Amino acid sequence: MQFRVSGPEIATVRRWADQVAEVVRSNPDTTNVQFDWDEPAERSVRFEIDQSKARRLNISSQEIANFLDMSLTGYSITKFRERDKLISVDLRAPEHDRVDPSQLERLAIPSPTGTAVPLAALGRFVYGLEYGVIWERDRQPTITVQADVQHGAQGIDVTNRVEAALASLRKQLPVGYRVEIGGSVEENGKAQASINVQMPLLLVAVLVLLMVQLQSFSRVLMVVLTAPLGLIGVVIALLAFHMPFGFVALLGTIAMFGIIMRNSVILVDQIEQDILAGHSRFEAIIGATVRRFRPITLTAAAAVLALIPLLRSNFFGPMATALMGGITVATVLTLVYLPALYALWFRVRRDEKPGEVVT
Repeated sequence: MQFRVSGPEIATVRRWADQVAEVVRSNPDTTNVQFDWDEPAERSVRFEIDQSKARRLNISSQEIANFLDMSLTGYSITKFRERDKLISVDLRAPEHDRVDPSQLERLAIPSPTGTAVPLAALGRFVYGLEYGVIWERDRQPTITVQADVQHGAQGIDVTNRVEAALASLRKQLPVGYRVEIGGSVEENGKAQASINVQMPLLLVAVLVLLMVQLQSFSRVLMVVLTAPLGLIGVVIALLAFHMPFGFVALLGTIAMFGIIMRNSVILVDQIEQDILAGHSRFEAIIGATVRRFRPITLTAAAAVLALIPLLRSNFFGPMATALMGGITVATVLTLVYLPALYALWFRVRRDEKPGEVVT
């Protein structure tokens, strides 16, 4: 689980990140709470210019910066060609002047009058620590508070509980600072949002294909009503295996809906064929269900067994669990529910004769 703390000032972001970390640590289902970048640990030397002294000597801040850059880092003044290679010739101060920090104040910068002015006469060197790594998001310093969850807990559940606990802290944030959910929960939300955008197109395509196949609004609606049966198996399987209902599980559920409706289309089409062949509607329902029992169960069993290797996968495990549970339960229920729904929908009687239709 992750929470991002962002704002314009690093010190303020660090202070609020510490408070967020305390809230995360207070949750019993979290462990190993840490930041993605730590306290300042890199030693640094910074030269602070006394602007009044620099103006009296007619030396600008840019000239001082260029002199320090040339002395410490150096800059290329020409290129030396050796056969097919170009070698840079750099100008910089001798090694003993740029390696020892105590020698920096003795460096002298040329002035417009031609005299050399020691840097100590223009300001002072400040020694301290700085951040070795500064992560930014949307061009603002951002510290990510991240933690592992205890065994048996779901990351999304723990994140939601911590999110609720952070409500009071968010009200105290200064203007320009924010705390956002990150990590797998954020990515899961983005993925689900992308699926939701395409869902209307998916529904239209499915309904059109079913209408082309069944050529009846009643039969199409009947087939669609069998799809939610798989949710019973999905819920049972996810709870039994302690799997989260995330993005990949949602993909498995959508695929399961397609498999269930395919079985329903096969069964309804067989019933219609038997009726056209001269059987009574009651006999057609019983006969079609008996004849299609083996093909439907065998294809469902093949799909379920093929998903077993994915159960141990951290990424595909929820999808495989949702598919296996949904297909298993929905296949059994479809063979009982759909024939009964067909008989109830079209008011089929046990004693009716072939070709007789009751309205």
